[in-house]
Amino acid sequence: MSYEFAEGFKIRDQAAPHFLTFTVMGWIDIFSRQRYRDLLIESLQFCRQQKGLQVGAYVIMSNHMHTIWTATHHNLSDIIRDFKTFTSKAITASIQAEPESRRDWLLYMFQFYANRTAANDNFKVWTGNNHPEEIQSQDFLRSKLNYIHNNPVRAGLVAEPSHYVYSSAANYENKKGMLEVDFLL
Repeated sequence: MSYEFAEGFKIRDQAAPHFLTFTVMGWIDIFSRQRYRDLLIESLQFCRQQKGLQVGAYVIMSNHMHTIWTATHHNLSDIIRDFKTFTSKAITASIQAEPESRRDWLLYMFQFYANRTAANDNFKVWTGNNHPEEIQSQDFLRSKLNYIHNNPVRAGLVAEPSHYVYSSAANYENKKGMLEVDFLL
């Protein structure tokens, strides 16, 4: 079964490793707050432990996340759907329940985006397109790993990739990261 995405990108092999990008609607900087980044880490941990997700690499930026994922149960599209659904609900619930100086604006924006879709959602946090790219060679894998790990450096957040906490770069330098990863090299 293949899963159709905008722009013609598809997940044809549900068990193959894929480079994925998860983007927040309107490029809203929701992950400028630690608690929302932590929600993503907790959800990734759950998916690793309960759904057969292998996280080969990741970086969480202020308004998007890059990953390399593989599904051991040949269900990558299902994991993506569940991850996005759960994190959307968890993020909006956190916005509503916890102190948030941008509460009204964030809820308004995520509701604004939800109203422009056919889905029956009150809030829409993630865009529909994850731009999946199947990893088919070691060169492509190295290129995507470097891209992921150097994202915070290119953004001027850190001088070295392993200094960015919400990334798997430290794992690949034999240091402990926030999330256990399934090494690709």
